[in-house]
Amino acid sequence: MKTVQSRWLFMAAVSSSVVIMDQVSKALIRFHLSLYHSIPVIDGFFNIVHIQNPGGAFGFMAGHHFGLKPVFFLAGAGIAVCLLLYLYQKVPAGNRLLSFGISLILGGAFGNMIDRIRFGRVVDFLDVYVGNLHWPAFNVADSAVTIGGGILVIQMLLKKMPDF
Repeated sequence: MKTVQSRWLFMAAVSSSVVIMDQVSKALIRFHLSLYHSIPVIDGFFNIVHIQNPGGAFGFMAGHHFGLKPVFFLAGAGIAVCLLLYLYQKVPAGNRLLSFGISLILGGAFGNMIDRIRFGRVVDFLDVYVGNLHWPAFNVADSAVTIGGGILVIQMLLKKMPDF
């Protein structure tokens, strides 16, 4: 990633790939699996489900009902995108891992923002559990944000974050 243009193309390619995988997977779930239906994939560990999540990632605030919740989530995502774009332009050209992590988070943020704008809620469909212990259902966008966030944490611990 030697030129500024190639760095931004890298970000666009990674983020767009996340958005495409996220939106295609959610469309497949919406069209082929009834709401609240579950398909066991690995018995006792993993199901494909169809959940409509009006809350944030992993069901955050899903049970809260206040009129400005959609505005709250969209504004929060918009602010996060702006901060990530600012951070991205500060990343040294040689730090591909940090660029990749930020790009994953951006793609995930955009994927879930698209659902919030179109439907007012997000489709979650990956259900991981052990016995009665269930992790909240999630989607490709949530996974990208989590992996990207993990990369950012590792980069911080290794002191490879840019100066602000």
